[in-house]
Amino acid sequence: MSDVSVYFVAGERSADNHGAALLKALRARSPQMQFLGRGGPKMRTIAGGKFRDWIHDTAVVGLWEVIRRYPFFRKQFQATISEIDAARPSAVVLIDYPGFNLRLARALRGKFSELKIIYYISPQVWAWNRRRVSQMAQSIDLMLCIFPFEPQLYEESGLRAIFVGHPMTSVIPNENAIPAPREVSSDKAFEQTPRDPSTPNTFGARDDNLIGLFPGSREREVKKIFPVMREAAVALSHENPDLRFAVSAASEPLAELIGADLYGKPATGKFFIVKGEVPQLMVQTNVGMVASGTATLEAVLSQLPFVLIYRVAWLTYLAARLVVKIKYLGMPNVLAGREIVPEFIQHQAQPQAIAAAVARLLTDKSERARMLSDFAGVAQKLGRGEAGENAADAIIRELRRAG
Repeated sequence: MSDVSVYFVAGERSADNHGAALLKALRARSPQMQFLGRGGPKMRTIAGGKFRDWIHDTAVVGLWEVIRRYPFFRKQFQATISEIDAARPSAVVLIDYPGFNLRLARALRGKFSELKIIYYISPQVWAWNRRRVSQMAQSIDLMLCIFPFEPQLYEESGLRAIFVGHPMTSVIPNENAIPAPREVSSDKAFEQTPRDPSTPNTFGARDDNLIGLFPGSREREVKKIFPVMREAAVALSHENPDLRFAVSAASEPLAELIGADLYGKPATGKFFIVKGEVPQLMVQTNVGMVASGTATLEAVLSQLPFVLIYRVAWLTYLAARLVVKIKYLGMPNVLAGREIVPEFIQHQAQPQAIAAAVARLLTDKSERARMLSDFAGVAQKLGRGEAGENAADAIIRELRRAG
């Protein structure tokens, strides 16, 4: 397939991770295949050439944030179509990012009727607008699903769909060294210092007194959610001074934002900021506070008992309430069909209530055992760690089908 080119569109950090795994699998199967498009740094490293790294500007969350930046997204939308028009790829692979990518699929189908359009990381339309499935069937040739119940939903509307497994099952926790945690007290600002990568610093095995805080990978998520987590952590430390709190920061800017929040606050507990390395951190902490999103499945696969926290701007929350049709927000609960993880959403995300739920997971062995048993059942539904490979095989079959 030396003359084949594929244009990718990924708009968020998680999609960049999944896209990079997909590109690696495609490269192994078809070394001469050309990769074009837009994504993040990991995808760009593999694709090379003129592949655009744009996720620093495109990873937003919430209705208000999208409205505020509408002129930017409109410009990028038209630029993407122009790039595809100029490149005339063999196929376009859209990775997650439904607010942008579903509209792009419709526009591309109208402009390029013969273009092969494949969607990877199927949008969760079953949660907020099932009527869109029939519309999607008119513009998308193949849907690559990451949850086992999704293919039937799509195929009922005439859209071919395949379950490839969840990409997160490929992220296997290990004992590799992670950056040394940095203590932040109420009278000392967070300072980032370079670490010699040859020095194997690590938290060690799972620590009974270490609590993990995972406030999300976007700036606005962190601004809304981390203060709640911090207050819950302080409440916990009042009850147990031995507890320590490792805060996951997805990037250097988020590490600085979290450090600024901690500076000057009456944080009586011990806080550490750890950049990246979420799976490694999850297998070393005893209980987690996790923002709603992909990290909840990471916690399941890492067998980390946790509570789920979700807070956004009130306009975004009220708009979501009008369209979301599912009982639970967290995917572990959706897959289980019941609440196996406590959810603290919007006004219910109160520090004292969160602290009480975390304390139960710290001290109640039967509660921990129940949750971990439920996690095992959920994990079995996510596949066996070959999502990228399965997706690559499906894409190559689709390209040959087109030929």
